[in-house]
Amino acid sequence: MTSFINSKIGRLRLAGLLEGISLLLLIGIAVPAKHIYGNPALVKAIGPVHGMLFLWFVLNTLSVGVEQRWKFGTTTWKVLVACLIPFGTFYIDYTILRKIEVTSDIENTH
Repeated sequence: MTSFINSKIGRLRLAGLLEGISLLLLIGIAVPAKHIYGNPALVKAIGPVHGMLFLWFVLNTLSVGVEQRWKFGTTTWKVLVACLIPFGTFYIDYTILRKIEVTSDIENTH
């Protein structure tokens, strides 16, 4: 767990995990509760949290993109667009971010 806090990649992975969970809660539970049962309380509670997590993910993505010298297409189309799609941040974590963190850890031990 400390690797999530001690590196930029780790913080981006954590932001992606939390942002992905908040998006799923918002569209899977809160929005249906609002429209089916007429109860907007969950949207009012989860919406701002998701918004802050989304911004945290975007800012961390830009920071890591600059540090890793990602091409514009990698930063925008692969990572930033993924956070707009349910389960997208989990996919990005699995296909891109986890590999970068593992590579960084191996380089730091040698």
